[in-house]
Amino acid sequence: MLAKRIIPCLDVKDGRVVKGVNFLNLRDAGDPVENALYYDDEEADELVFLDVTASHEKRKIIIDVVERTASVVFMPLTVGGGIKTIDDIRDLLNAGADKVSINTTAVKNPYFIQQASSRFGSQCIVIAIDAKRVDKNFNPKSYTPESWFEDAELKSVLYNENTKFVLSTHGGRLMRPIDAVAWAKKMEALGAGEILLTSMDRDGTKEGYDIELTKAISEAVNIPVIASGGAGTLEHLYEAFALGGADAALAASIFHFREYSVRETKEFLKQKGISVRI
Repeated sequence: MLAKRIIPCLDVKDGRVVKGVNFLNLRDAGDPVENALYYDDEEADELVFLDVTASHEKRKIIIDVVERTASVVFMPLTVGGGIKTIDDIRDLLNAGADKVSINTTAVKNPYFIQQASSRFGSQCIVIAIDAKRVDKNFNPKSYTPESWFEDAELKSVLYNENTKFVLSTHGGRLMRPIDAVAWAKKMEALGAGEILLTSMDRDGTKEGYDIELTKAISEAVNIPVIASGGAGTLEHLYEAFALGGADAALAASIFHFREYSVRETKEFLKQKGISVRI
């Protein structure tokens, strides 16, 4: 059995680590390189950087952060936020990233994932799925990219009467009429090597991962799924593995503010029968 991975996540804005609730009310959580060094010492399995500014003119900031981090740590590094072109991916990989995480650009043009995986290999292409539960306020006639309307394969993953979770983009501010489970399967088919699955309803709440969402995606695909959004206790991470079927668990607040350490987390999981690397 492959060991389950524990992955701290650093949301980076203007060169600093920030953390909020549901992507709002961001507060400073320190220098990204210092945080990365701490997690490297703690023997985190991987590290994720998400550029929450995610605009082209800020790209040079995240490139600098990636370069400085990659030069001092040895764990794999995934970087996401604002990736729009093949050149963006190349620049991040050249700066020292091991993988890139893509969300909004894939929704606009799903075949970008196919192009990226063909160019760089599926092992470094992570599809980020920010999913929200369908509620009474959801409008199934909301925006769908024009490129989808003439493509039968893409239209097959659109919202239907059985959809429980839909995609959100732009940091959770926009909901799309796209079935999250069907989308995960389509992204795997187009070459994504991993899924970073975030429950936007649980993000930053510390109420636990959305296990129903995690389980639905994990059972639908054959590529690794990283559970994200809602970790508040060590039991929550255990549930992501034992009940949700996740291959990795990502957390931010509980690690940034030293509520739990990565080592403490792994010891707890090991005692509960979860295979982890210690």
